[in-house]
Amino acid sequence: MNKEVVPQFLVYTFGIMILGWGLCLVCGLNGVTTSNHFWLYIPFMLGGLSPTIASYIVLKKNNEVTGFKGWLKNIFTVKKPVFLYLLVIVLGAIYFIPQIYISGLEKMEPVYMFFLLLPVMIIGGGMEEAGWRYILQPEWEKRYGYVLSSVMVAVIWALWHLPLFFIPGASQYGTNFGFFAISVFGLTFALGAIHKISNSVFLCVLFHCIVNAGFSVFIYSPTFWGTVAAAGLLIMVSAIGVFIYRRKTT
Repeated sequence: MNKEVVPQFLVYTFGIMILGWGLCLVCGLNGVTTSNHFWLYIPFMLGGLSPTIASYIVLKKNNEVTGFKGWLKNIFTVKKPVFLYLLVIVLGAIYFIPQIYISGLEKMEPVYMFFLLLPVMIIGGGMEEAGWRYILQPEWEKRYGYVLSSVMVAVIWALWHLPLFFIPGASQYGTNFGFFAISVFGLTFALGAIHKISNSVFLCVLFHCIVNAGFSVFIYSPTFWGTVAAAGLLIMVSAIGVFIYRRKTT
């Protein structure tokens, strides 16, 4: 990709996010929230889709895609070997099982809700991967390697989420940002591994959807050790997977 793509992507992403979530934050501080003003979902969704919007704008601007259909096709390439889909499922299980075991499951919604929520989560988080894993992490990995690029993207990704912890009505509002940031590190290593091994943005979208849908089905209160265990296991398994992949392809 053109070397200007990454800085442009970050500027557009954070610019759109600040515009959308900044309005939500200001409104929230003045008692105007999504619970009593439905129109506020528009800027809220704008902020959430900022990596997606930025991805298309920047790639089109730099002639990396021919148009919207080409951009979508690059993201939604679903034809991949079964074992790669199994990898996504296994990594999703690794993320949730330690947290549920250590922190304790408070409530579980019907299993069918998980499958109903999966397609909904394409918009509710999954399409972020059109930016983070289509552009940012792969491009930084070329320069800095898998481990350092994962750390850098995790910091950026966590900071991008930070406003949500101060916006009334957001699912993250009032929760522990530190626990979330630890989780983001584990998830970034996992998503980086998925993309590196599969060369698929769609599988990253799917993993993101699995995680977000899982949060709505498995209800638990995150604890420090549960969060650390899940993130640590994800990082370890993902790094081992990338190491094995490199050995087999070199």
